[in-house]
Parts: sequence; structure tokens; C-alpha cells
Amino acid sequence: MIKQKYSVTVEDLDITIETGTIAKQASGAVTIRVGETVLFVAATAANSLRSGQDYFPLSVDYREKFSAAGRFPGGYFKREGRPSEREILTSRLCDRPLRPLFPKGFMNEVQVIGLLLTTDLVNDPDVHMVNASSAALMISDIPWNGPVGCVRIGQIDGEFVVNPTNEEQFASDLDIVYVGNATEMMMIEGSGEQIPEDRFIEALDFAQKQVEKIIAAQVKLAEMCAKPKREFELYICEPEFLQRVRDEVGDSLNEAVFQSERSLREAAVSEVKSDVGEKLLAELGEENYDPDQLRMAFEVLEEEVFRSNILDKGRRVDERSGEDLREISCQTGVLPRVHGSALFQRGETQTIVIGTLGTSKDTQDMDGLTGGARSKSFILHYNFPPYSVGETGRFFGPGRREIGHGALAERSLLPVLPSEDDFPYSVRLISEIMESNGSTSMASVCGGCLALMDAGVPITDMVAGISVGLVAQADDSGKIGKYVLLTDIIGAEDHFGDMDFKICGTRNGITGFQLDLKIQGISAEIAKEAIYRNRDVRMKILDVMAEEIAEPRKELNKHAPRIHQVMIDPEKIGALIGPGGKNIRRITEISGAQIDIDDDNSGKVLIFATSEESMKRAIEEVELSTGDIEVGKIYNGIVRGAKEFGAFVECLPGKEGLVHISELADFRVNNVEDVCKVGDEMWVKCIEVDERGRVRLSRRIAMAEREAIEKGEPIPVFEPPARRESRPPRRDDRRPRDGGRGGDRDRGGRGGPRHGGGGGRGGDRDRNDNRGPRRPRD
Repeated sequence: MIKQKYSVTVEDLDITIETGTIAKQASGAVTIRVGETVLFVAATAANSLRSGQDYFPLSVDYREKFSAAGRFPGGYFKREGRPSEREILTSRLCDRPLRPLFPKGFMNEVQVIGLLLTTDLVNDPDVHMVNASSAALMISDIPWNGPVGCVRIGQIDGEFVVNPTNEEQFASDLDIVYVGNATEMMMIEGSGEQIPEDRFIEALDFAQKQVEKIIAAQVKLAEMCAKPKREFELYICEPEFLQRVRDEVGDSLNEAVFQSERSLREAAVSEVKSDVGEKLLAELGEENYDPDQLRMAFEVLEEEVFRSNILDKGRRVDERSGEDLREISCQTGVLPRVHGSALFQRGETQTIVIGTLGTSKDTQDMDGLTGGARSKSFILHYNFPPYSVGETGRFFGPGRREIGHGALAERSLLPVLPSEDDFPYSVRLISEIMESNGSTSMASVCGGCLALMDAGVPITDMVAGISVGLVAQADDSGKIGKYVLLTDIIGAEDHFGDMDFKICGTRNGITGFQLDLKIQGISAEIAKEAIYRNRDVRMKILDVMAEEIAEPRKELNKHAPRIHQVMIDPEKIGALIGPGGKNIRRITEISGAQIDIDDDNSGKVLIFATSEESMKRAIEEVELSTGDIEVGKIYNGIVRGAKEFGAFVECLPGKEGLVHISELADFRVNNVEDVCKVGDEMWVKCIEVDERGRVRLSRRIAMAEREAIEKGEPIPVFEPPARRESRPPRRDDRRPRDGGRGGDRDRGGRGGPRHGGGGGRGGDRDRNDNRGPRRPRD
């Protein structure tokens, strides 16, 4: 293990943070270790602003190297490529609590980079990316109002577990990633198996106590080696210019923001801004006029208008009260051909969600680099095109925001999906955002639930989600004094407000959640109030959704693949697959169905087909490939061999029986080839399987029964053949033969001459074999 100059250990959590030896040219750099999982994080700030920069460019990037697990990356180049979804989600997880703690007006680019150096496949490194980033910023010369601590809380058998291992996470019915400062919460996200609100709050209180231990260790490390904080120029609106703009605006901005629609509001504000800009340009001249100062001034004034009206008058820009929902409408089955679809609208937020059912081969593979799941059969993809907000822009692959919103909606719906044993389909939802004005991820949850029910997926309960916002006013000590909670926030309230607390769940409890703040923390009391507010509003949304569709449809959509499960003897899996997969490919080609065999060697076979005919043929072929020839069943077999005493017919793949010449027809047959030849199809009925597994078949009986069925006559009854008694033991007093095959014995005395179809003891048997006919070798 790397030993660095300075080291601290987090009490009770087996976390070690070290610095002082590696990457000394970075502003701050640490390694964090838990078990044998080691993560490196470096933080660096630019010395100057880029030309034309008008935002704070914070970038947080987490990367996992395959070498950390002793593996080579896949692909031709054997080098890690674009970040995986897991790496993006971990980067977002770290970015969100770090960003609010930088000073307002600080615009120098900051880059936080985390590298997974080694993984023990037991301890998940994602939460430790937050802790290591906080420690790196703490000891750096970058201005930052930390530290923060991060833990994962699980619940196993009713007991909370701190930072559960990968194996323990599978047994947990709660997954909370909690970030807090020394006294308050800052960010949470995760999911639960319909966790009651009271228990959820207990888990948050428990998490805060664990976070305090991590923060204490970071403070201790900073006391050892922290650099003095550098002075950076803050990029804010000049007070004199701000006051001049304020005087020019007057009450016009207050009137502009109170519009019923987002587009009208933005147009009205833009008009006021343009008028003020023209006046100031004329007064100051081009040399003294700075459009960036005007932009920042309007940002300040808009925020003041939004916040003062809410805090002082309880007035929101769309004239709702703090508790009111926007109007909700929903509709299912909006698209033909697709397996399930729903349109969900809440105010000016609208999404169409499309559901698709697939086979087990459609699951999403995951590299499982740090342990955990290697695949998932439920996927939710979220798309946010620029037209949803009436703008133009780049339109290509999903960005970080889209991946994050999709992950939130996905984990919120996952707890109500049926198990793969009960519903062995892969399920994909696509949320196409058509309009956006606040909480499109929550609309995706509601629309996704409706689309699942429309597709006939037997979910255990309905799920809805909504966001609760906050506008707060801090006192002189920095503590929140006056505040207002806002139900169902719109885009502007998200932008100018202090909180976006999204919670999803059923009528019984919480399934998914995410808290983001623009301030440096909220108290447990505010969080509790928001949680209960969310519960009350969620019930109203569920009522609206239930009016459209109250439960999953009883039947799958007619365009969805059907599934049938067959259990076979595990020893016959090889026979079903065939040499090099030849047989299973043959079944797929002739039936049009897909055949999936479970990898657990249990013998479970899943057949997926889009038509009844395809399903029926596939089931027949699987049963033929894995079944045994059964007495009383009729088979359409193929003649594989013809002998003088009868024909060998393959009833099932690789399984044959003998049709004795006397059973070929209901008349005397002198020559087998008069009735059949090798390669002919033949209907036969199994009339006996002896103790040695030899199969006797009858074409005569099969034809008679089929003819009776066609004519609608009673099926003739045929007595099963009498089983021959075993030969008695040889007499001890039997006279020995004088040689040869019988010496002086009369060869025809007991049963007549032995010829092809004659009597005697053997009749149709080969003279040198007293055990019945033997199949010739190929």
C-alpha cells in the first residue's frame, strides 16, 4: 500500500485519507482507502478566466481503470474510452454537493479528477469519491466552504448499515447516498422498497451522525497540511451599475415575470432587458457599457423579484399558492404498434413514454468492474431535446443531465417491477420530453408507470413523483430563518430557488429520491416538512393517474413477444443446443421464435415468440429435442433404417424405435421397402418401451387411430403387446452339446424352420442374437 506523508483514519468506518507524497503540483491531492479499494483525487484551479467566460466552469470527472481490477479493457485498442454510465453518475454525485460551496462570483475554472487505482470488488468507491474530493479541496489553496462527508446507508433485516458492501447491498431494501456538512444535509439520492416516510427520516438522522466522523477526519488532515487559500477576483455585478439598472427597471420587471406561460414570461423579461440596455448604451456610450454587467444585474434583479414575492407575499409567478399542483392530464395507449405508451402532462411539462418488452438477450450488460451487478433487465432512457424549451441546440447522444435524470426515474420504478422469475422479460422505457418547465424527471416516472401498465407489465403498485422546492432567508449567523416550501416547482423557481427535492413512491412508501441544494445546507426539520408535503401531493397525482388506468392490463399488447417457460432435464441442455448450437439455431429458424436457456444449469428454457403459431412450433421442437418417447403417443417420425424384419424410425431427435414388419400395415407385408424407404416420414405410435429402453412402434395402429379421428369415429382400442416372460434358468442336468451349434438336435423340430417372417422362437430375430433386433451402426 502507498504510504503518504500525512494520514488520518475515520473513526469506526475503516476509511484512511492520505496526502503529501503523490501529485504535489496539484492544488490539492489525496488518496482514500477502504479495505483494498484505493481512490486518488486531485483538485486544481485555473489562474485566470478564459476570454468571454460568463459562468463558473466546475468539472468533476471520475474514471475507473480496468487495471484496478486486474483486467484488460475490451475492444481492439485495449484502452479505456468514453466514460461509462456509472462513471458519469458518480461524477454527478460528487459535483452536486461541491458546487454550492464555492464563493459566489468565483469564476476561475476548477477541475476535480478522481481515478480508481485498485478495487477489492467488495467496497463501492462512489461515495468515497465525494469524501476524497472534499479532502482535496480542503487542503488546497482553492477557496471553498467545505468540508462535506458522504456515506451510503442500507437497511438489512430492519437494521441500518453504514457503507454496505456490494454483497450486502443485494440484501438491503434501502439505498441512501447522503452528503452533509457538520450540522446539516446537503444532498441525498437513492431508492427504497416502498420505505415509509417515518423510517426514511430516521435513516437520514442516522446518516448525519456518520458523516460527522468523516468531516472530523478531514478537519484534522487540514490542520496538518492545508495550504493558505489564494485570493481570486470575484466576478460580480458592480454595485453602482446594479443600482443604475434597478432605477431604470422600476416595477416593469415585477410586472413582466407574472405571466401564465413560460414563453410569455421570458419574452416580457427580454423586452424589459432590451429597453434598459438601449437606454444605458445611449447614456454610457460603447466604451463604458458592458453587456455582461447588464446580464448579471438582471440575474440579480429577477432573483429578487421571484424570492421577495414568495417570501413576503406568498405569491408565485404563475399565481399558485405554495401547496398547489399544476393541472395534470394523462392518457395511455397513445401510439399504435408499440408495446405500451403514455402521455403525461403537468402544466407546461410534458412527456411521451414508450415501453418495449424484450427477451433475456436484451438485458444491459455491465462491466461490474468494482463488483455488484453484471447486467440489468430494466432500463429507462430519458431524452431532452432543445425543442422542449423552444430553443435550438446540438442534438446527438445523451449528456450527463439526461443520464442522471434517466437513472433517477429508473431506480424509482424498479422496486415495483415483478421479479424476473415471475415476468422474465427485459423492459425498456424511453421518456421523450416534449415540453419542459420543471421536474421532467418526475413526469418521466409518472408517464413510465402508466406505460408499464399499458403494456401489461404486472407491476405491484403505482408510482408517482413530484418535486418540492424552497425559498429561504438566512439570518446574520447564516442560519435559515424565514422560508417557504413550494410544491411542484417550475423552471424559474428551480433556477432562482434554493432546493429541488424530488421524491417518488407509491401509496405505501418511498421508492426513489434526490435532493439538490443551491445553499450550503438545510436542517432536518425543513427536510421532514418537505418529505411529508411530498407524500400528500403524491397521493393526489396517483388519484389522477388511477382515473386513466387503475391497474396493469390483463393481457400483453398484441405486438409484444409472448413467453413460455419450459423446464427440461439439465442433462438434456446439450441435446437442445446441439453440436455447435446447430439444433437451437434450427429451431429458431423454422419457428421464428427465440430460445433462451438459463445459465444457472437449472434446465429453465424461455421461449419468446410474436405469434401463436410461432410459439406452438417452438414448444413442439423443444419438447421433441429434450423429451423421451412415451408409450401411447403418436409421432411423425423419419425412417432412418430399413431391415428385413422392420424399419427404424426416429421419433425425436436422436431417439428411435423399431416398427416390426408386422406393425407396418393392417395387411401382410412381405418386404419392408414395399411400405417405406429411408428418409420417408411415417406416423407411428409407441406401443412399448421395455426395461432396457428399447422402443417398439406401430404404424398400423397410428394410421388406424388417425383415420378414426378424421372420420369422427371412435378410436379403436388395441391391446398392448404381451410382455415376454424372461427365460427360465438353464437346467443343471442339460446334456452338453457335442460341438457346433446343436450337434444332433433337430433344428426344425420345435418351431419349424427359421426364416425371415416365420415362427419358431425368434421369428424376426437375427439368428446370432437372442435379444431382439440390433440397430445397425452408421
